[in-house]
Amino acid sequence: MTPEERPDARTVSQVGEFGLIRRVTEHRNQPSSTLLGPGDDAAVLTAPDGRVVATTDVLVQDVHFRLDWSGPRHVGRKAVAVNLSDIAAMGAVPTGLLVGLGCSGEVTAEFVDELAAGMWEEARRAGTALIGGDMVTSNQLTVSVTALGDLRGRKPVTREGARQGDVVALAGSLGWSAAGLAVLARGFRSPLSVVGAHRVPEPPYEAGPAAAMAGATSMIDISDGLLADMGHVADASGVSVDIRTDQLEVPQRLLEVASALGADPGDWVLNGGEDQALVATFPGDDELPEGWRPIGRVRQGRGVTVDGAEHTERTGWQHWRH
Repeated sequence: MTPEERPDARTVSQVGEFGLIRRVTEHRNQPSSTLLGPGDDAAVLTAPDGRVVATTDVLVQDVHFRLDWSGPRHVGRKAVAVNLSDIAAMGAVPTGLLVGLGCSGEVTAEFVDELAAGMWEEARRAGTALIGGDMVTSNQLTVSVTALGDLRGRKPVTREGARQGDVVALAGSLGWSAAGLAVLARGFRSPLSVVGAHRVPEPPYEAGPAAAMAGATSMIDISDGLLADMGHVADASGVSVDIRTDQLEVPQRLLEVASALGADPGDWVLNGGEDQALVATFPGDDELPEGWRPIGRVRQGRGVTVDGAEHTERTGWQHWRH
């Protein structure tokens, strides 16, 4: 019986550290790149490219997620997704995940089962697996994930390669997570399409390597908001990025939710974070790869503009600022 099929009212202190580790790792498949998975002092992976792409995100209860808004499976999927979107943004494919979990001894084993099930589910969606990690006692529920990736012989696509004349293109969706957050903050739980987008982002994993193969000059995942994150690209590349609102889709569902809440859906699209979409720049005359659509241009200058107008305020999320 797999963990997600095995409800258990016992607490993690009753199950014990090693019992808990067995519960979340047994009966799980590893990709061929894993030579040695969970159960030893460290995992062993193949690294055919000779380089390893690595990134870490830490999710803390009541900072990155709320358990009255999201279930443990949602949290598990989100913890994996926000890391693997960074791997994709470098043009790499994921090869493994290392997970650190801190929780109180009063948390139920069933909760951890569900959390782990969400992680494995999202890892499978991206073609990878959990290869190891650690579990510790903590008063605050904390999930730390380190994602590893392989470039397959390509150069990493960084934030600093955008050039004047490049097309700015988007893969994925914008504004949905911000809309879901607004709905939840008002005490509602529907529509599920936007609430679900906030609980579990769905990064376009395959679009990152596709962009790299198509010659993308820079790339970033949208975690802090489109304008804030494109500001990072503009700063790193020494250029100006102009976003065209007539090229940004505002889906009907977002229009409906915004109307009901008295909100601006355009602000969700431009400044809402946590959709984990990808934005890249491509040489201006090149055809965009499948799944990518233009949303602006790289210009001479500095900073980010919207429809040619200067945009100096970056309203995306920053820790310790709020």
